[in-house]
Amino acid sequence: MSNANEYILTWQCPDTTGVLAQVAQNLFEHGAFITETSQYSDPYTETFFSRIAFDDRHMTGGIDEFRQGIEELAEPLHLQYRLREKHNIPNVVIAVSKDDHCLVSLLTKWKAGALPVNIVAVISNHLDCKSLVDWHGVDFHYLPMAPGQKQQQEANFMALFEQYQGDLLILARYMQILSDNMCAQLRGKAINIHHSFLPSFKGARPYHQAHARGVKVIGATAHYVTADLDEGPIIVQEVKAINHTYTIEQMVYAGHDIEATALSHAVKMHAEERICLNKDKTVILN
Repeated sequence: MSNANEYILTWQCPDTTGVLAQVAQNLFEHGAFITETSQYSDPYTETFFSRIAFDDRHMTGGIDEFRQGIEELAEPLHLQYRLREKHNIPNVVIAVSKDDHCLVSLLTKWKAGALPVNIVAVISNHLDCKSLVDWHGVDFHYLPMAPGQKQQQEANFMALFEQYQGDLLILARYMQILSDNMCAQLRGKAINIHHSFLPSFKGARPYHQAHARGVKVIGATAHYVTADLDEGPIIVQEVKAINHTYTIEQMVYAGHDIEATALSHAVKMHAEERICLNKDKTVILN
């Protein structure tokens, strides 16, 4: 087992009889040893989703031959798939503004080995978090947002993302609205944390909105970024009970923990290939 290479295969296709059997047969024929499996059939979109983890301890022809077998299934089954070695973890770029609670959680979990990613850079439109990022030995890039310079700032931002071969962008309380063009470039590769239980209280100052409505539960939502503000496919939501005595400031501080928790969980699931996009929703294959 110590010498085995581990892989993750995540796939989806129109649901019909035998789709799982055909993929499983390909695994069997190539000697793949399945270690974990999860699947879901959505009755509304009539789509089948599956995640299979396996290793090559008994594999006869190697991973390239196995990949070829999956390719041969792709056309007749209309199969969309991702196949990667488990230890080939994604390169992550984090964007942050002034608040550092989500950034602290991500950096701490990454350093502890609890988050299977490689944090390669942090980009910010403020300098507040520079010393924290420097202490963790991660490259910090200051890209201020000057009036009338949004297009150039985003071009510089995307150039850095490409330079670091970024696989995932995390908006860890990055208080800037991305342009439609940037959202399109990052489709399925950018996760945002919004400090409310979406779809309630979208946009700016959600805790102020929640306080004005006298809510009894506050929440945080991690979701994929789209051009529609705070409306991307939801990945994780966390909540905390409160009562009428909470001030806006107390709500903000209470929300820090659930924001950090929701974002870390979303990043971990993305890194482990557990999330499939299902139109405007997600399927989580735990």
